[in-house]
Amino acid sequence: MTKTRIDPATGNLLAGGRPLFPLGLSDPPPVDATAPSGAPAWAEIASAGVNFVRHYKPWTAGAAAEQLLEVRHELDIARDHGLQVWLALAGVDNNLGRKRLLDEIVETLKGHPGLGVWKGADEPAHARIPPADLVTVHEHVRSLDPDHPLAIIEAPRNPAAAPGARDRVLTAAALRPYAAACEIHGVDIYPVSVPPGRHAGRSNTDISVVGDVTRIVVAATRRKAIWTTLQIAWSGVLPPHPVVFPTLSQARFMAYDAIVAGARGLFFFGGHVREVMTRQDRVRGWNWTYWRKVQRPLAEELSSPQHVAALLAPDAPFRVTASAKDIALSVRRTADSVYLIVVRRRPTATGRIRFDGLPFGLSEGTVLAHGASNPARTVTINEGTFTDPRRYRPHDARVYRFPRR
Repeated sequence: MTKTRIDPATGNLLAGGRPLFPLGLSDPPPVDATAPSGAPAWAEIASAGVNFVRHYKPWTAGAAAEQLLEVRHELDIARDHGLQVWLALAGVDNNLGRKRLLDEIVETLKGHPGLGVWKGADEPAHARIPPADLVTVHEHVRSLDPDHPLAIIEAPRNPAAAPGARDRVLTAAALRPYAAACEIHGVDIYPVSVPPGRHAGRSNTDISVVGDVTRIVVAATRRKAIWTTLQIAWSGVLPPHPVVFPTLSQARFMAYDAIVAGARGLFFFGGHVREVMTRQDRVRGWNWTYWRKVQRPLAEELSSPQHVAALLAPDAPFRVTASAKDIALSVRRTADSVYLIVVRRRPTATGRIRFDGLPFGLSEGTVLAHGASNPARTVTINEGTFTDPRRYRPHDARVYRFPRR
């Protein structure tokens, strides 16, 4: 069994005692499928740095034995490829009304080394599920299995005030009661659509709404274990709606925007949605076209050793400021490095950016490479200040590493 828990100081997931930044697919390719490369599908995604896969299928008492066999097979394949499963308790997660089935699921699967995290009720604040019921479920699951945390993902909207009315904008107050029902609290947000920003229903329709809603969950939870689920495809881009996908630059910005806002894990939703697949991808059961163009290069960047070091680093005890108001950043520190993760959130601004507040004694840093056209390069610090000579363009994202000498 691989025990997982949350490091309360950082919000990082610890798997077998080692920190892990979850990069997951919800849902992944079919477990026994083959990628276009000829490799087993789950070997293909693992080779690019994906380390988590979600299993989501409602549990039914009449088919529990068959479902347990199915999930055990997925857990076996996950273990064999170094993946962990984020396993939904759908159908038994809203209350203890089906306690016997819940007990059977948890007791049967909790010792499998492929299990990483349980998934609790889906979007409970929007669905108006009583928080007290979810707290009871959470406490019961933890009593059965203290070795795997439970995650809850919220919708990016509050429910309508009355039946038939429009949903309201998301608030921390609406989410706060649900923070006690999980170790990991998160949100899903899919802003690429026509018109843009339909999913969140906020005044900000730019892709920077990802950071906005992530910060709302951070404010509601007051703990650091935050996951954000990002877009491949969703119902708002299915026909007859215009079919649009995030480009690589959009997907990259949204990932870093969520990270800067506080996410300590990322999942990507919609690769399994058949209505927007090519004919060839439908045969294989997953959106390998999007994988090749966007998801694989992004996963490879986020899972590279230097980037992982930055993503796992604890928040620094000092503040760094930028010379433009639309720059958001996260400053982090380890024993040997200071990291700066930076995004330009406005969709129109361009210019050089000065950063102030780095510790004196740092003299030089590196902008980590991302993509073939963006090799690593050096920046020079003078008394805690530096200006990146390369202009920040709209929705740019950069990661800096400064060795501590």
